[in-house]
Amino acid sequence: MPQSPNPPAKKPPGPKPPGPETAEGDRIAKVLSRAGVASRREAERMIQLGQVAVNGKVIDSPALNVTSRDRITVEGKLVGQPEPARLWLYYKPDGLVTSASDEKGRDTIFDHLPEDLPRVMSVGRLDLNSEGLLLLTNDGGLKRKLELPSTGWLRKYRVRIKGNPTDDELEPLRKGITVDGERFQPMTVSLDRIQGANAWLTIGLREGKNREIRRALMAIGVTVNRLIRISYGPFRLGDLEPGAVEEIKARVLRDQLGQRETPEDAVAAAAPRGKGPRVQRARPGQDGPQAASAPRHKPAGKTTRSFAGKPGAAPDPASKPDTGSKPIRSRPKPAPRPSKTR
Repeated sequence: MPQSPNPPAKKPPGPKPPGPETAEGDRIAKVLSRAGVASRREAERMIQLGQVAVNGKVIDSPALNVTSRDRITVEGKLVGQPEPARLWLYYKPDGLVTSASDEKGRDTIFDHLPEDLPRVMSVGRLDLNSEGLLLLTNDGGLKRKLELPSTGWLRKYRVRIKGNPTDDELEPLRKGITVDGERFQPMTVSLDRIQGANAWLTIGLREGKNREIRRALMAIGVTVNRLIRISYGPFRLGDLEPGAVEEIKARVLRDQLGQRETPEDAVAAAAPRGKGPRVQRARPGQDGPQAASAPRHKPAGKTTRSFAGKPGAAPDPASKPDTGSKPIRSRPKPAPRPSKTR
């Protein structure tokens, strides 16, 4: 009886087609964002509208990875290579909205940024009536990283309140407080100075919920009449004036984020950037974010101004001594702010 031929051996399964996480290159929307064309969300919208072409072919889906070898055009214009991630310090004046547009027609921070600044995004936001340090970046990935609660960076604020609370009355904020069913994590709170009917506090938190400080203080019967962010992690407001912008050097940014230097970073670092950044480096026994609150050494022979303008007392966070530096100025100067009741 003839033997039946042996069945052919089964071939081992081949590798799966590369998915988004293994495909070469980066998603097209991410590349457009890095190149300063638009945010990822806006880039995806542009793709759906047929405004983006890769190697001469119009695409209709953002589910595409591209590399430096691909030729990308937006509305017929060639897109250059993505810039290295950059970060700027910006003193947001009060009265400006932290968004690209406003449905009520109010001025936004982007209406007042210098014209020579590339397309940037804000890292988090500050309320309309809040002022102080706002970080700006040209990189969506860096923006998301700095906004993550897991980053653990302490954000510090100088807060002027109406009333003279005792230290015990502020204790609920240090323990964590629930407002309208929303739990706020414990804050660091210090009562710095009482000035007539007002008092100044310094408050630190590691999360950024909507109007968190104002709502938490309102819950204990205290009204905020001025709020200034003075630091975000290791980055400090320093003597930056309202509306001014100052860039963080590439090497300093890389050190703070624990990143390796790339060839693009080396080129960017070699370019002139103006004055050095306001970054507080960690000291022994301090972590980076907490170091931001360390007071700076004052040169001999100079006095500081108190909240009331008297020499020799704690400095007013709103007073900006002339350091001789020339940070980038905003395009139009913000309209004069209405006087606030002290």
